[in-house]
Amino acid sequence: MAKNFTEEELEQDPFINSYAKIQKFYVENKNVIIGSAVAILLIIASAIGYNYYQQSQNEKAQRLMASAEEFYLRGEYQRALTGSDEDFTIGFQQIINNYGGTEAGNIARYYAAVSEYNLGNTEQALSYIKEYDVPDGILGVAPISFHAVLLTESGQHSEAAEKYVQAGEWDENSSTTPYNYLEAANAYHDAGNVAKAEEYAQLIIDNYSSSPQVTEANKLLGQLMAANGT
Repeated sequence: MAKNFTEEELEQDPFINSYAKIQKFYVENKNVIIGSAVAILLIIASAIGYNYYQQSQNEKAQRLMASAEEFYLRGEYQRALTGSDEDFTIGFQQIINNYGGTEAGNIARYYAAVSEYNLGNTEQALSYIKEYDVPDGILGVAPISFHAVLLTESGQHSEAAEKYVQAGEWDENSSTTPYNYLEAANAYHDAGNVAKAEEYAQLIIDNYSSSPQVTEANKLLGQLMAANGT
């Protein structure tokens, strides 16, 4: 048979007390609680909607990239950049302007940089590569190294050297790291920074003695030491 609790016993029951307090808090703050819940739901809905929108935009950009990539692979860099009215196609520039926040739009920046470089437009190429979001791992090495090439072409040797170092250390391995370290040493030499040039030439000799770059590193180091009289 169920026990009938007295009013005094009910008031002393910790569970009932806690429930009563929660109920009282809800009644007193109902509008705030409901408003907060609605706000959280709106944030979640917005995030889902944004992700769906981004995915949809990326798919559109990928479809539009096909013709621009075809021109690019054929070496028709101007058409790759601006598209062709004759073929009713758009180029990397339009994709960047309209879908710049997508993954495809990011790739278009890299293609645009290479296209501008091949057309002899180093400054325009630099403006695109600066905005490119470099991928992790080995796939990011070539774009960073290419950025260094553009800086060298524009006479920014110190900045180019730093980019070559970044490329060398982006994914350290026995192939791309000594190559980029040697380019960094040469760029530092061109910038007049002998100490840094010696440092990266020596790194190749010490850490990558079996690499194809070690001969050039030894040669450069010898020239630098001779110039300094050491």
